[in-house]
Amino acid sequence: MYEKKCLFMFAVLFHISAYGMVAAGSPTGVYMDNGVQTVKQDLMSVEERNEVEQEILTMFGVPKIPRKSPKNLDGSAPQFLFDVYRSIQQDGLHDRKTRSVSEVGQYDDRTVQDSDVIVTLYLSNHSPVSNVRHEHGKRILFELNDVPPEETHMITSAEVHLYQSGTLSSIKKYSVTLYQVLITKNGEKELEFVDTQNTTTDYDGWLRFNATGALVSWTHYLYPNRGLYVSVHSHDNEDHEIKPEEIGMVTWADKHQLSESKKPFMAVYLKSRNGGNIVGGPSLQKHYRRRRRKTIESSYNSNPFQNIADGFQSRSCQIQTLYVSFRDLEWQDWIIAPDGYGAFYCTGECNFPLNAHMNATNHAIVQTLVHLMSPLQVPKPCCAPTKMAQQAVLFFLEDNNVILKKYKNMIVKSCGCH
Repeated sequence: MYEKKCLFMFAVLFHISAYGMVAAGSPTGVYMDNGVQTVKQDLMSVEERNEVEQEILTMFGVPKIPRKSPKNLDGSAPQFLFDVYRSIQQDGLHDRKTRSVSEVGQYDDRTVQDSDVIVTLYLSNHSPVSNVRHEHGKRILFELNDVPPEETHMITSAEVHLYQSGTLSSIKKYSVTLYQVLITKNGEKELEFVDTQNTTTDYDGWLRFNATGALVSWTHYLYPNRGLYVSVHSHDNEDHEIKPEEIGMVTWADKHQLSESKKPFMAVYLKSRNGGNIVGGPSLQKHYRRRRRKTIESSYNSNPFQNIADGFQSRSCQIQTLYVSFRDLEWQDWIIAPDGYGAFYCTGECNFPLNAHMNATNHAIVQTLVHLMSPLQVPKPCCAPTKMAQQAVLFFLEDNNVILKKYKNMIVKSCGCH
């Protein structure tokens, strides 16, 4: 299991070290220690760079690099997820019962913490057609193509964010209710309650509605997505429905004229069915063991320090720098954050005696003693990660929807002998 989790990282390293000198000058986006300082590795062939790039895309769950098109970072959805991303990076989600306030709405820390993927969905380009005359409410329709399939992810929560701009009129209380639009067998429209929020005419900010049930009905039970209906009623006259814009709700009748920072969006929270773990893609898995063997043989034959009789010893087990730059890979057009990340890796020998800084397990200590007595039968312990951390990545999808993914076991925090 551990080998599968670390397979991608090892494969990238062996791509660079074993076959890196075939065609110098092709930027790799990878930075490593050279024994003195951290330097950029520009020794990978174009073919190998493309292969590594494809493996990173596979890891991200992106089949291909999204086409280059103007990406709007000022939109409501990107800004919302960017706020969530920063809170994750700053470890600001310790209290699982708190509610954090973003510049673009609110979110529950517990919901964010328990999810592996967060997808934001904008309004669909196809406006829903109403079959009700004198309809005072508004129909909104979200495009669901970017919701991951149920086979790989489970929906834990879905929230619709609608903006209300406060008015200067007399303060009154209103209820804003969200309904799922259904069509009966007779072809008539039926409204099913989704969620409601109370507001006042002077409120300026985002209203958040729990639409989990509606989204599950569309994606799991395959109900036709006919959109959501927004209904507004005054507390003074609950029988009279008014238009949402009368209380300052930002209208979405002509979404092309909306302020990008006020556009309605849906935030979908998902849990990965495999626990958020990743493995290397098929091409690197196929070449991993063969390249590792060649690298070890090459190092042994060319490095005199491998000969113990010469009285030299390799460095003891320790953590080393490995940094992957998305900007150097020219992916800044679709990856919003980070510009790159420090993956780090473990290297070195686990020689006797195992000092305290080697973080050796009791088993490693016993194995070392047995190795001293029978070096041909029992190998030395291996230098491996003892603590790992997740890495969040925020990026655009094909249709300008934004996704935040948390990848477990992506960053080595400490190393030890196992």
